[in-house]
Amino acid sequence: KTPVQYDKRRYKRRSRIEIMFGRLKDWRCVATRYDRCPKVFLSAIALAATVICLL
Repeated sequence: KTPVQYDKRRYKRRSRIEIMFGRLKDWRCVATRYDRCPKVFLSAIALAATVICLL
């Protein structure tokens, strides 16, 4: 058995992105996409990401 080679830096970045999407899914309107208009949807994502990063 040989250990699998992976880039630790890339793995850490990927983990951060997955955690961010998990937190965005806590915002129900973003997770279920109740907004039909793409501009409103992207605005909701930007708002949620800003609030999550500031907390």
